[in-house]
Amino acid sequence: MSAAVPPASVPRHVAIIMDGNGRWARQRKLPRLKGHERGAESVRSAIRSCRDAGIQYLTLYAFSVENWSRPKAEINGLMRLLRTFLRDRAQELHDDHVRLRVTGRMQDLPAAVQKALNRVMADTAAYERGTLILALSYGGRAELVDATRRIAAEVKAGTLAPDAIDEQTIADHLYLPDVPDPDLLIRTSGEMRLSNFLLWQLSYSELYVTDVLWPDFRDDEFQRALAAYAGRHRRYGGLA
Repeated sequence: MSAAVPPASVPRHVAIIMDGNGRWARQRKLPRLKGHERGAESVRSAIRSCRDAGIQYLTLYAFSVENWSRPKAEINGLMRLLRTFLRDRAQELHDDHVRLRVTGRMQDLPAAVQKALNRVMADTAAYERGTLILALSYGGRAELVDATRRIAAEVKAGTLAPDAIDEQTIADHLYLPDVPDPDLLIRTSGEMRLSNFLLWQLSYSELYVTDVLWPDFRDDEFQRALAAYAGRHRRYGGLA
């Protein structure tokens, strides 16, 4: 970790919108999948950066519910890359005692991908040094819809009174209710939008946007984001 970022100023949870793989490939006149392949190396770099900085949670926006509308060949390529990542990098998670988790509608993923994810999640479930969360078939609005359906079912069953519903009730019914909200959101490629990512959880997160495309986002860029975060004063709507 950069010496300029004191440990007390390191975020507990970092979330990243990994944007720019397609543009990176297009600039080099390469197939889009080559950009995704290069982006996978940036994923490895981000995991190492979090490990070295002492960041406990890293959430990566890997595949959105909207991404299902992409060409079938690209979707199939992304799913192959995910299976390759799980096969080739699982040992690194074991070595670093990092737990793998998934947020999103995992049931929408191909059966082989679900099997690979479930295997690695089960094998790493006891690790406590860090947590890698992959947002797969994820959408912030979809998550809120699913949470609302679960709450409605409890109201219908008579186990939850409507007037007892508050913010904590909603938070408790999200996909990963035990995970703290992100302290820092990083978005690459310069786009200024949330893209339906963690809409509830990002309410008070600090935002850091860089023009660097995700395939080129490595540790030096990660350290710039951490330094920017360390210089922020989080007030959560108050005056302190």
